[in-house]
This record gives sequence, structure tokens and C-alpha cells, in this order.
Amino acid sequence: MSVTSLSRPLSDARKGDTGVVSFVHATGEQGHDLERRLLEMGFVEGARVEVLHEGLIGRDPMAVRVDDMRVALRRREAGFISIEPQAA
Repeated sequence: MSVTSLSRPLSDARKGDTGVVSFVHATGEQGHDLERRLLEMGFVEGARVEVLHEGLIGRDPMAVRVDDMRVALRRREAGFISIEPQAA
């Protein structure tokens, strides 16, 4: 899969949204380490994701189901993960 016009950052997703990971690319000084950590958590190309929960302040942190695992992450980190929408 590759980034298409339908792709959007996971950080833009709301509770109940589902999708498939199309791309993970972290930038900046610590980008390589963050990208590796996200991949290790299961955010690999083709993984199914669903937003389960959003924090009260700034919708941060967010809880996400990645395939069969639950992960909590900051919206800033979720911004490095591109997803393609999928019907619920």
C-alpha cells in the first residue's frame, strides 16, 4: 500500500473511526527511534486500526486497537501514521 489521496493522519481520526495503516514515517531529530517504536507496536502497513478512546483534554492521549492489540499514544505520535479509511 502507498499514500493516496484517501490517506490521512491517524491523529485526525475520532472515536469509532477505523482504517488500515498505509504508511509510517516519523521525522525530526528523534524520528528514526519513534518510527521504529511505532512499527514495533504493530503499526505496520496493512494493520487494521480502530480508535477506541480519546482523552478529555485536547483528545489526548488516544487508545487505538491495532489488529488484536490495544495501544495508547499521543496525537503527536499518531500524526506520523497514515491510514486509509475503512467501513466499520
